[in-house]
Amino acid sequence: MKLTHTFVTLLAAGLCSLPAGALAQSAKELEELRNELKALRAELNQLKAQQAQAPAASASAWNDRIDAVELKQKDAVVLGDIPGSFRLPGSETSIRVYGFAEANLIKDFKGTAPGDNFSNLAEQPLGKSDNGKTVLTGQTSRFGFETSTPMGNGAFNTKIEADFYGYCGSECNRNRLRLRHAYGEYAGWLIGQTWSTFMDLDNLPETVDFNGPPGATSRRPTMVRYTYNNPQLAKFQFALEEPSDGAHSPNLIARVDKGFDWGSLSARILSHEQRISGVSKRGMGLGLSGAYKLTGTTTLMGQYTLMDGDNDGAYLVGANYPVVDGSTLRLDRAQGVVLGLANVFSEKLRGTVSMGWVRSRNRLGDAYVSAYGDTGNLRLLQWHAGLYYTPIKNVELGGELLGGRRTTYGGATGDMTRLNLQARYLFN
Repeated sequence: MKLTHTFVTLLAAGLCSLPAGALAQSAKELEELRNELKALRAELNQLKAQQAQAPAASASAWNDRIDAVELKQKDAVVLGDIPGSFRLPGSETSIRVYGFAEANLIKDFKGTAPGDNFSNLAEQPLGKSDNGKTVLTGQTSRFGFETSTPMGNGAFNTKIEADFYGYCGSECNRNRLRLRHAYGEYAGWLIGQTWSTFMDLDNLPETVDFNGPPGATSRRPTMVRYTYNNPQLAKFQFALEEPSDGAHSPNLIARVDKGFDWGSLSARILSHEQRISGVSKRGMGLGLSGAYKLTGTTTLMGQYTLMDGDNDGAYLVGANYPVVDGSTLRLDRAQGVVLGLANVFSEKLRGTVSMGWVRSRNRLGDAYVSAYGDTGNLRLLQWHAGLYYTPIKNVELGGELLGGRRTTYGGATGDMTRLNLQARYLFN
């Protein structure tokens, strides 16, 4: 096109530079020149029109390809920012769906405690008993999802989880949906329901038994919690947690955690109100725990808990409940210890042995025991020995033998021995 345009320009210049004699050519020759110039101009215009149409056609083709790619992208599954997650279409939010289907076969070789399919040593029948029952249940199956959305000051995270082991009293079984976790978390703040800040879940031994040994904390209250994490120093947490039934003020908890190459340490303090029939008293709690890596595959863990009263039996599992004595609310001062030794034998086999111990600091003749009665628990001792085997991916087969003894203030005892077999099918 540039050559043609140049040619026309030169031709026009040449015509203009002809001498007067040449311009006096015959009319026929001039007409031929005019026609040739018109033809050249028409050819130039045609070339310009073709050049203008080519980019439009090219852009249209590119737009079609872009639309096709975007359509495929909308239908595709894009990996999210958290492990096992995917990105919601048209959003920056990553979502992970998880859970498992689980079945447990439980055989009691001695008496069976009421109120729970799993271990409940605090209510183990007293005296000699060989009439334990067999239970087969899938009620501890669970599902949940968690999300993560990038924000200006880190990620905004949420979690909702439920199982089918909701307690509904002696009038029915536990086969109903139960909320386990429901919270949002951003910039160090957590608001919602999840594991208590007073509970050290990381240093709690794994058991096939759903409840695990007494002597530690197992509570999921609604809370407001702030976390400040300084990797060079420690992680600090402060929380207001849902109080026990009837209490007017929230429970106050402060916690500090520190990780090391050889393991971890945690310390916690608790101030909580107990209130029964309008009578109130505030109690204190202390928790210490940690883990030590004996080898690359073996870990020793331990927890110690000291608690003044516990109306819902969750800040110290196995402690006696508060009791009203006239115009005074008396709290059972109890202490608990949990020890565990975990070992990973191979990629497919792991095992844990653990022990839980709870002891009341009261005795016969104390004001608390006189008000509560001698059927209260002086001491609980429970042990676990279990294995998990993974024959194929996402399938776990567990087996555990556990036993224990309950001793009351009055000296009566109740023994527990049971076998728990489990099959678990995990997704994500």
